[in-house]
Amino acid sequence: MPNPISRFERSWLLIKASLEVLRTDNALLILPALSGLATIMLAIGFVVLASADGVFAAMHTGRSLHASGQFYAWLFCWYVVQYFVVIFFNTALVGTAIALLHGERPTVGLALELASSRIGAILGYAVISATVGVLLHALAERLGLIGRLIEGALGLAWTAATFLVVPILAAEGVGPWQAIQRSTELLRKTWGENLIGNAGITVVMSAISAITGVVGFGGGMALVRLGHPVLGVALFSAAITALLLVVLVAAALSGIYSAAVYYYAVVGQPPAGFDADMVRDAFTRKGA
Repeated sequence: MPNPISRFERSWLLIKASLEVLRTDNALLILPALSGLATIMLAIGFVVLASADGVFAAMHTGRSLHASGQFYAWLFCWYVVQYFVVIFFNTALVGTAIALLHGERPTVGLALELASSRIGAILGYAVISATVGVLLHALAERLGLIGRLIEGALGLAWTAATFLVVPILAAEGVGPWQAIQRSTELLRKTWGENLIGNAGITVVMSAISAITGVVGFGGGMALVRLGHPVLGVALFSAAITALLLVVLVAAALSGIYSAAVYYYAVVGQPPAGFDADMVRDAFTRKGA
């Protein structure tokens, strides 16, 4: 069995291959941008509605909402809406990535059309995910530190089991429960490589974001203090733009990576644009 270091190295090579796929079609960045905008708009709407319902007023006066049905009702509704939006655009993104790996060149319009055709399954999966999220949150609130530890462990297990649900929804058009079951089956074939690779994307992009933030915001503040406000504001603006770009690229890479994992787990052959030996070594099948 390969050691964790070599496994991570292969995952990093797969991330680089995902970046090459992204370079062939920068339109993949549009879908995460649309997802982000939709999520922000929905968040603003929920804040307005929650304020009108007195949720924030109750929190301000110190009343405990965590024990009330009102809090969990709002939390569940927010989870459903948020998950639906994210899953919808992720389905469009991953569907596009799968098509690219097959050598096709889909448009953003076709990607959104694909996601729209899966809207029932997407809503069902959003409801399931929201239910899991609310139950884990309630467990953490009621059991304190032990509950938070259990929440973290169960949350990680849920993330692992459902990692390939979106590619399955995009490619196979099955229902949410069937997608979860199939995701669990495919996870066993990839030996957890998908988690290592996706963690690699998070670590690398987080490091880039941290460096950008330190240089951009720290340098901007220094310039302002040195009497160069115009240059400081320019550096602030550049840092914000760079951070937004990093977020979009990270989302696109994650979608491409999950599409590649799904492609190889199902087809058994390396996706187009990926080095054959690297993919065969990285995705070791059980019994191989």
